[in-house]
Order: sequence, then C-alpha cells, then structure tokens
Amino acid sequence: MKVRLLPSPQSLLLHLAVIAALLAANWLLPEYHRGVVSRVLVLAVFAMGYNLTFGYGGLLSLGHAMFFAAGLYGAGLTIYHLDWSIWPAFGAGIGAGLLLGLVVGALALRTSGVAFMIVTLMFSQVFYLTTLYFTTYTRGEEGLILQQEVRSLEFAGATFDLSDPSTRYLAGLALFSLVLLFTLFIIRSGYGRALIAIRENDERMRMLGFNVFANRLVALAISGMICAAAGAAYAVLFGYVGSTLASTQYSILPLLWVLLGGAATTLGPLLGTLVMFYVIDIASSHTTAHLLVVGLVLIFLVLFFRRGILGTVRARWLPWLP
Repeated sequence: MKVRLLPSPQSLLLHLAVIAALLAANWLLPEYHRGVVSRVLVLAVFAMGYNLTFGYGGLLSLGHAMFFAAGLYGAGLTIYHLDWSIWPAFGAGIGAGLLLGLVVGALALRTSGVAFMIVTLMFSQVFYLTTLYFTTYTRGEEGLILQQEVRSLEFAGATFDLSDPSTRYLAGLALFSLVLLFTLFIIRSGYGRALIAIRENDERMRMLGFNVFANRLVALAISGMICAAAGAAYAVLFGYVGSTLASTQYSILPLLWVLLGGAATTLGPLLGTLVMFYVIDIASSHTTAHLLVVGLVLIFLVLFFRRGILGTVRARWLPWLP
C-alpha cells in the first residue's frame, strides 16, 4: 500500500486556521469563556483519542474513562506523593495509558461487537473501583488537590505557572494542536487507511493478508496514549485528581462528543465537546431542567445531522474534510 503522509492542502489549511483562531481567542475571549474553552481543549483531546478507535477503527468502547484516568492518576499521584516535576509526571501518565491500552487491547480484542463493549466496560469499572478502594493514596471521590506551587512547568529555560489562566489555556492549546495534527497525519497514512478499511470489512482485509488484530491493538494503544495525555494534562492544568473522572459517565461523554461533532472527522471531537459544554452551560443558567433541554438538542441533531455536524457537512458539501 502506498503511504500518503501529507493531507490535502485544503484540510491542512483548515486545521492551521482553527489552531490560529483558538490562539487568538486567548486574548479575545472574556475570562470566563477562556476558562471554559481551556477545559474544552483538554477534553477534546480525550474525545480525539476515543474517535481514533470508534470513528476510524469501528470499535465501540464503553471503557475509555480508564485511559483518561490512567493519565490523570499517573501524573497526579507521582506529583502528589513522589514530588515529581511536571515533565516526568506527564510522561508517567502517558506511559500508564500506553501500558493499559496494550493490556486491555490484548484481552478485549479477542471479542467483538457487544462483547467488546461489555469487556471494556468491565475493565473500566475495575479501574474505577480500584481508585475507590485505595483511598489512602487516591482519596476516592474527594480526590487530590495539586497545589499551585507544584504546578510549574520548565520549558526553554523559563518557568511557567500552569495555574495562571492564560498559561493554562496556551498549554491546553499546545497539547490539542499536537494531537490534532498527529491525528490528521496518521489517518492519511497507509496505516490509517488500513484501519478504516478494517472498520468497513475486516474479513476482506484478512483475506488480503492484513493482521486485523495487530492493527486494532496499535489503534487502541495510540488511543490509550492520547486519552492518557488528556488525563495527565487535566491533572496538572486544573489541579484535581478524583475517582469521579474514572466513572462510567466519562466513558459515555466522549462517545456523545464524537457522535455530536461527527465520528471519523478530525475536528468533530472539538466541535462536539464545545457544543455540548455550551448547551449545558446556557441551559443550566436558565432552567433547572437543563438536562431536558440537552436531550431535546441531541434528538434534533440526531434527526437532522445523522452523521454528526461535521460528518453531515462533509457528506453534503465538503467531501475533502478529513
């Protein structure tokens, strides 16, 4: 298979324009909205990791909260208990996600369909209950608070305070930009094309000589790393590590974000996360029945944007969207 490492000029320009717009937003947005978008950027990375296996790989997982939490605890516990600095702690979080992705993938990928969903959900619940059991170290749902003095990042000879709103936003944007461009390039590569083909017809790909299990395992490992990077970033940027972020809710949320923005689109996870956050935020400021409003909005989008917002835009008007 011929490998195409470069995306189309239109798609690359679009992604760079989105990054530039988000960079400008750091100085244009009011403080409240800048705080919201900084959180959205980190959680959008989580959604991008999920999108790699679900959107491009066709694997419906209900356990991705464990990968996010692996990064969260991998970074948070090493900072809190071992006094590690940000870079080694961040690396520990990513390493935990990679290891968990390989172990869980090696076992869960022996199943498929509904069985795969159940197995990943079970692994996630085991991880969640483990964080509740070892409360001496994790403090369960109460969680750990990382103080401002331990959240300092050294880069290029300078020290940055990650508790500062502007620094936090730029750090979140840097991680988002790296993962976005990485995702864009990987889906345009030969491996990305093979992964999409496996999603469409895995039996045919086996007949052509592809190792379906190995390709899916690699996808799950990369997905685990990306989700763990989001979890580690959440810990160091927002200073909280708790069991709530490992619950089943955080396995369902990335699925909703990806479906809302458009599965198998690189920018869909960002758009879905952003829309969901602001729908909840605006609805909750006007009524206590904000979940009803959110449900109605989701039903509307499912009826009129069956492939998600960007997925529908790509199908109807812009076929070059990745």
